Amino acid sequence: MNCSNDLPLMRGLPRATLPSAEPLILASGSPRRAQLLQAAGYVFSVLPAGDEAECGICSRETAPQLVARYAFRKAADVVRRIAIDSEQPRGLVVAADTVASCLGQILGKPSNREHAASMLKLLSGRTHDVYTGCCLWSVRQNRCLVDVVRSELTMQPLSDQMLNDYLDSMLWVGKAGAFGYQDGNDWLHVNPQHSESNVVGLPMERLAELLEQFDQIAETVHNE
Repeated sequence: MNCSNDLPLMRGLPRATLPSAEPLILASGSPRRAQLLQAAGYVFSVLPAGDEAECGICSRETAPQLVARYAFRKAADVVRRIAIDSEQPRGLVVAADTVASCLGQILGKPSNREHAASMLKLLSGRTHDVYTGCCLWSVRQNRCLVDVVRSELTMQPLSDQMLNDYLDSMLWVGKAGAFGYQDGNDWLHVNPQHSESNVVGLPMERLAELLEQFDQIAETVHNE
């Protein structure tokens, strides 16, 4: 099952008024993040950040620190390209990065089927965390803010058949932790007090709050 407006998590998503007249720009090629923004009623364009924005892992970095840094780097990459390509640079860039974390291990996107299988076996029967870092950056004001949202997710024990069926589906490709909550898997359960959209890749409830608070809490970016 693909992420669609038919899924319960796509209904009733909050939408905030943008803090300025700058156009909203999603710095991600993720169709899931785009569908969440669409479902909430935002009008936006898509300008994915370059792959190099997700390079350089510090061994002492925690999952929240990692997603915050990557979200900032993704936004910075898109802001830089807008500044180069536009005579009057403007835009409100939203960037995000998501990872799963289990037993102290940070689980990003799997590199192949075997990597995906090892991740799913680790998560099977366990409660773990999903972290998404969000960065909002006003190109015109050169101000930004970064925030991290955590959701707690439990995966029921996977049988060998369930695991192989999911691996065969290829739905794990490009997804943090090698799973997609939006794929309709009944073996995934989000803590009801936490954000489902965060598990999909963009915490819509917190995004709305950040947009509403942007003028008050965003900080000026000091270019090096």
